[in-house]
Amino acid sequence: MTEESQGFAQEPSDVPADAEAAAADDAAQAAGPADQAGPAAPAEGSGGGRDKELETVRGQLAERTADLQRLQAEYQNYRRRVERDRVSVREVAVANLLGELLPVLDDIGRARDHGELVGGFKSVGESLETVVAKLGLQQFGKEGEPFDPLVHEALMHSYSPDVTETTCVQILQPGYRIGERTIRPARVAVAEPQPGSQPKESAKEAAEKSPDGKPGDEENGGPEQG
Repeated sequence: MTEESQGFAQEPSDVPADAEAAAADDAAQAAGPADQAGPAAPAEGSGGGRDKELETVRGQLAERTADLQRLQAEYQNYRRRVERDRVSVREVAVANLLGELLPVLDDIGRARDHGELVGGFKSVGESLETVVAKLGLQQFGKEGEPFDPLVHEALMHSYSPDVTETTCVQILQPGYRIGERTIRPARVAVAEPQPGSQPKESAKEAAEKSPDGKPGDEENGGPEQG
């Protein structure tokens, strides 16, 4: 009886071992598909997140690029404005300086007209005129040119049959300019056409247009027919 009892005691231990092995095999088979499907799902989700993050970064880059371009444009405008102001200030300073020298230049011009610009005075005068010319000072105003109220100042007025429009017939003081800036207008004497008179130029043109050179033929309608 003792041996049989021992034999029965060993048989139950074999059954649990087989059951445990079968359960382990089932668990391994069930876990296999889960392990294969598990990494695929996170991979799909992480790809969408990266695309969204990349799109966000691109939007931020576009904004920063637009900001830099705007700052660069503002800086260029600032540089141009500063350069324009600097040139304007320089022109004003030079114009103010040369404006103070105009009476001296007038004296030199009058001395030259009267033949008194000689010797050392001539050298000084010519040197001064050379310096102001290098600074951009230009003299204007000539006899016979049409009167322009923007650059001429009429100090004397008369009538003349020799002109067809208001003309500068005498330059009393020359004008000066720097570039497009007029420092002093030319002071002139002007003449207007004589009221009711025909200028000589018009009579000459009428004679040239007449067939036989006589201005009266056109006025009378040409020669009479026989």
